[in-house]
Amino acid sequence: MNPPPIRVLVTKIGLDGHDRGSRVVAAYLRDAGMEVIYTPPWQQIEAVVNLAMQEDVDVIGVSSLATDHLIVPDLIAALREAGLGHVGIIVGGIVPDVEYQMLHDAGVEKIFGPGSPREEIVESVSDLGRRARDAKLNPAGVTL
Repeated sequence: MNPPPIRVLVTKIGLDGHDRGSRVVAAYLRDAGMEVIYTPPWQQIEAVVNLAMQEDVDVIGVSSLATDHLIVPDLIAALREAGLGHVGIIVGGIVPDVEYQMLHDAGVEKIFGPGSPREEIVESVSDLGRRARDAKLNPAGVTL
């Protein structure tokens, strides 16, 4: 029996309304067989956390064209507080190189800039989704 498809929430938090890139990535992931929950722009962190919980997502992809990636650490903290620390986080869009480390330190697994290859995005999200599921099923990381 095949496992259920990876579930990915693609969203934009904050005030950034440019969503072309996030729509393209959502199509990539759907075409690869993942279930994609897509939100309109201007989402609040609380709404994203609630939706992630309701939809039982494995990965959240946050798109940023302005500086909204700077509030991703707040999203990650809210997810952990809600018991969703196993959910993988990726960021895509315009992120200055000097801010990559801050995002990785906060818990962002991958950052994809403009022109990132479709295959790299799909493979990374698939791997991250499987790891998130494993972490959810075995939160203590106990080896059997």
